[in-house]
Amino acid sequence: MKLDRTKDVQVFPVADNTRVLRSRTWDRLKFEIEYALKKGTTANSYLIEGDKTALIDIPGESFSDIFLAALTQRIDPETIDYLILGHINPNRLTTLKKLLNLAPHITVVCSNPGAIALKNILEEIQFEILVIKKEDNLDLGNGHNLNFIFTPNPRYPDLLCTYDPKTQVLYTDKLFGMHVCGDRVFDEGWTIDMDDRRYYFDCLIAPHARQITTALDKLAEKPAKIYGVGHGGLVKYSIKELTSNYREWLKTQNTREITTALIYASAYGNTTTIAQAIARGITKAGVGVEAINAESAEPETIKVAVEKAQGFIMGSPTLGGHAPTQIQTALGIVLNNTNQTKLAGVFGSYGWSGEAIDILESKFRNAGYSFGFEPIRVKFKPTDAILKACEEAGTDFAQALKKALRARTPKISQGTSGTDRTEQAMGRVIGSLCVVTTKQEEVSGAMLASWVSQATFNPPGLTVAVAKERAIESLLHPGARFALNILQQGKHISLMKQFLKPFAPGENRFVGVDTEEAENGCPILSEALAYIECRVDNRIECGDHWLVYAVAEKGKLLQSEGVTAVHHRKSGSHY
Repeated sequence: MKLDRTKDVQVFPVADNTRVLRSRTWDRLKFEIEYALKKGTTANSYLIEGDKTALIDIPGESFSDIFLAALTQRIDPETIDYLILGHINPNRLTTLKKLLNLAPHITVVCSNPGAIALKNILEEIQFEILVIKKEDNLDLGNGHNLNFIFTPNPRYPDLLCTYDPKTQVLYTDKLFGMHVCGDRVFDEGWTIDMDDRRYYFDCLIAPHARQITTALDKLAEKPAKIYGVGHGGLVKYSIKELTSNYREWLKTQNTREITTALIYASAYGNTTTIAQAIARGITKAGVGVEAINAESAEPETIKVAVEKAQGFIMGSPTLGGHAPTQIQTALGIVLNNTNQTKLAGVFGSYGWSGEAIDILESKFRNAGYSFGFEPIRVKFKPTDAILKACEEAGTDFAQALKKALRARTPKISQGTSGTDRTEQAMGRVIGSLCVVTTKQEEVSGAMLASWVSQATFNPPGLTVAVAKERAIESLLHPGARFALNILQQGKHISLMKQFLKPFAPGENRFVGVDTEEAENGCPILSEALAYIECRVDNRIECGDHWLVYAVAEKGKLLQSEGVTAVHHRKSGSHY
């Protein structure tokens, strides 16, 4: 069934005197890595009607008119007393201005950092702000005495969660969400959502694992029956499982042996988006990230982070030909508290010239630091292709850190232990040599694969094991299409060399390779023995790999007399 790719607002009762207004779109809203699965999204708002009425959160500009139309069809704006904002997003300002025009008496409720941001960006509008302090409640009457929980992190320093003890709905804003649009209001059949919630976690939450762990400890004090999330389906049936998963994912991030300090400031959000993509690349490669927003971080926080980390990356916008004052301050802290054995990285966005990036690069090069990737310069808003290149740069940085650690770790002489014998035996498992290729709009990817196996007869299906740090991994989520190119013995060496060599972030994998386009849009290698067009149906996290299960939709034998090339190994500990 083809979805109607339009926007609408779905209104549904959640609990006593409580409704959700789900502003929905099946289209991707913008270029940001957390939207990369392209499953649409919902921006959830909540209406609580006691003796007084509170609206919790509002959607962004693209939903302003349809949201306000849906809201005013169900309630007189003059009867809304409070607007509670979990965080301040410039994208919401259009909706906020229009709502205040309809009901100028509304009191905006937010944290102190949120209030400061609002006053700075809405100087021309007069409205009442209620700044929430620790232990503050907001009594709406009829039993709805709202509690507030501060849950700040570097990306959202003003993040505020809201809890209604009467209904036991915990409004979590950015926590526990996902970017998926559908008709399900709640999470019935919740297992199908976990991959999307995990992806959302990896993109938005993982770089702030330490702060989010603290936030979860605070939220645990509130017995919740429903998580009123900011995006995606509300969490009702999987609260226990999802919370447990978050704890486990956070623990993994917090206990990484190797860490990177990612320090940035952002004028219009573009540098933040780049930072997020780099962080995603680092964490998927098994290295921890401590993300730090220099605009709100204390100097001591930056100092401790860079002293602890094995590498650091700094990002800055360019304002008036210079880096912001906060970045200049952070730069001094980094130079004074790190030595040249630590790996460095630089990135930034700009409108015209980009001097801030040049300043950071020259300071670190002159001080003798080695770079984990070439400085990233992005003019205006990053595209999908740029964000993919940024993710790959983050992965390269993480792999360079791991390589440096291995070089410093004394090697243990090989013996004949049970582990050694097991690895030798595992190495005798052979697989066909294939090249997995994919293309999604302007982004393409390819990798050499030998851990490939047929998995099912009906439907015809196969599995491919993909290492977490592979660049192509983020292009192989459920619903994605790829081509499995099976290599021919005797004609496979040149293709092996092509797809085994290291690629720079964003580099075209197919330069000099003869290809055609499959019906699913993915590249077919003309010299392959055969190819199979596949659709990813599911994937399972297995240690350091993802096991991707795909349905074979179409295939063709290109060389009728050829034999499949296979990969013989001597050890099961490496490819």
